[in-house]
Amino acid sequence: MSHRILPSAQVDPSAELGDGTTVWDLAQVREKARLGEGCIVGRGAYVGAGVRIGDNVKLQNHALVYEPAVLEDGVFVGPAVVLTNDREPRSVDPDGRLKRGGDWEAVGVHVAEGASLGARSVCVAPVRVGRWAMVAAGAVVTRDVPDFALVAGVPARRIGWVGRAGARLTERPDEQGVWECPRTGERYVETPAGDGSQTTVLIERQA
Repeated sequence: MSHRILPSAQVDPSAELGDGTTVWDLAQVREKARLGEGCIVGRGAYVGAGVRIGDNVKLQNHALVYEPAVLEDGVFVGPAVVLTNDREPRSVDPDGRLKRGGDWEAVGVHVAEGASLGARSVCVAPVRVGRWAMVAAGAVVTRDVPDFALVAGVPARRIGWVGRAGARLTERPDEQGVWECPRTGERYVETPAGDGSQTTVLIERQA
């Protein structure tokens, strides 16, 4: 098995593409980017220089992933999503001179295993989106997202929890702080994080 690159796509020769990865029309993969196996880079998507992408990642049409982003295995990036890399964006310096690559420090977005970014959402670097979390369409993420969290709004805030199947979890009436996936029966427990926020940890899977 090998990768597939459509004729109108631009993939730098130094980029690495895993087996079964497809880069669709008008997409651009910059130098030294590394994509794992089974990835899909949609039409018009952009993968910045040195970006690291795991296996089975989907970048939908016109998604923009700027370096030095890291996307772990199984991440979903919806249409027109933007992962930024500049905390203080300016075209020129205080003297009016055009800024070049060495005039600013790039910071990245880290998207952990299985997380999903909804259409037209924006992740403002530096930020981490936790494992199996879900960012709603149009949300603007300005701070770290816990594992399994469902976040929405501008700025994005947690509005619930989701399981690995993507369904919103429901709290069990007989067990406070225990959540269940209506699709798979997996159970999750809500526990305090070290920073005083809330996070979820998978405790068991039910048949």
